[in-house]
Amino acid sequence: MNKIFSALVLCAGIVASGSVAASISYPTPGTYNDVDYNFTATTTGAISAYFYFSEAAATSTISLLVNGVQLGATGLPNHGSSFGDSILFGNVTAGDNLVFKLNYAWEGVGAWFSDASMNVDSLNHIYSTSFAGEGIIPAGTLVGFEDLHNVLQGDYNDHVFVFSNVSTSVPEPSIFALLGLGLLGFSFSRRAK
Repeated sequence: MNKIFSALVLCAGIVASGSVAASISYPTPGTYNDVDYNFTATTTGAISAYFYFSEAAATSTISLLVNGVQLGATGLPNHGSSFGDSILFGNVTAGDNLVFKLNYAWEGVGAWFSDASMNVDSLNHIYSTSFAGEGIIPAGTLVGFEDLHNVLQGDYNDHVFVFSNVSTSVPEPSIFALLGLGLLGFSFSRRAK
């Protein structure tokens, strides 16, 4: 009976430590994620970050830029945080532009950003997906970072967070195709006149 109880306690400890969190990850590890994510504040109010998990050897923290300016706290060190730990960044206004910043001092890099154009290598270092909620972490937007320069080998699970009050938009390729056809048609109609 004691062995069964010990096994149950061990399983509960594993679940509480966040091992279960690894169930949400980048679906195609080893391939570059070329998706260009745009993050905005969903509503006017507070925005928080929740630590999900980390598989990185290097130490990092997370911070937030709102309309290009850092907002509030920096925190959730990946080697000192547990599943569900959170920080409150502060208040935002609906529609504000949000950029997540992984403060990371390894390989000569000071930070990786959720906006690829801000990265020293101009590559995308994140994967994002909607998050339905798990345990003490509410529903939100999950963002996983790849912390190495070589994102082509990435799994985007080195530093993973869930953010509340965040909307993600990803440009649809079909929209760009339609836009291109529309512009092409417009240029032909202007030439015909």
